[in-house]
Amino acid sequence: MFTGESGATEERWAVLLGKSAGSRHADGAQSKTQARLTQGPGHHGSFAAYVKDHMTFTFRSTALVLAGLTAMTVAPAQAFESPEPLIFSTSTALPTETVQQPIPAILQLPDPSGPLDPLAPAPESDTPIEVEDDLPPAPVIAPRPTGDLASKVAAMRASDPGSRELECLAVGIYYEAKSEPLSGQLAVGHVIADRAKSGRFASTYCGVLFQRSQFSFVRGKSYPQPARASRQWHNAVAVAKIVDQRLHKSAVPGALFFHAKRVSPGWRLSRVGSVGNHIFYR
Repeated sequence: MFTGESGATEERWAVLLGKSAGSRHADGAQSKTQARLTQGPGHHGSFAAYVKDHMTFTFRSTALVLAGLTAMTVAPAQAFESPEPLIFSTSTALPTETVQQPIPAILQLPDPSGPLDPLAPAPESDTPIEVEDDLPPAPVIAPRPTGDLASKVAAMRASDPGSRELECLAVGIYYEAKSEPLSGQLAVGHVIADRAKSGRFASTYCGVLFQRSQFSFVRGKSYPQPARASRQWHNAVAVAKIVDQRLHKSAVPGALFFHAKRVSPGWRLSRVGSVGNHIFYR
């Protein structure tokens, strides 16, 4: 009865221990098992020790196998990336972080055959630019007349004064001194111009001309029309331009008043001199 039970037990433990281990200790364990089993029922303590030894051996073998499998799995990963070193809190060497700068893209030059940028400047062309000839001509500046007063008057005679102010000045010269020599006409013209600059009279030629009770030929804000085709009018226009441009000095500088020699108004003014048929004062 014990023998049959022992045989069955021997086969089970041989399968569980000896065959599953698959090592060089299988034959030794089997011989020890046979020796202990043949000792009979009185040796149950030896059988328990046998089971304990083989279980310890089995656990140890299993642990070694698992450790080997773990090493095979982890080792290749360690070959590519090493663990970061430990840094103590008292160490002064701190890890530096390397920042990878992005690689700038290669600048792409514009394709000359592609579409043109509407905001880009137009390319220079070798074709000459045609300038239109419809521009107004530049004004012709007459040369400044030189010489004596008669030469200047001859160079500047005209029927059109060119402006309203010059016409008022020419009208005053015409009606007050058209029968006087050119120097007398020039002196009358300078009186009208100096009054406009003195601050004591109107500031324009027309304002001086139309001031009340100053010139006997003026009626309110009007005057008779001169003979514009006459030589006397052309001379008056020329003298007015000479006075306006200060091309010739007056023989009585600074004079602001004058009257004909045939009258004696009794003015208490400083006499400057006389030119032609007029006496001048300031």
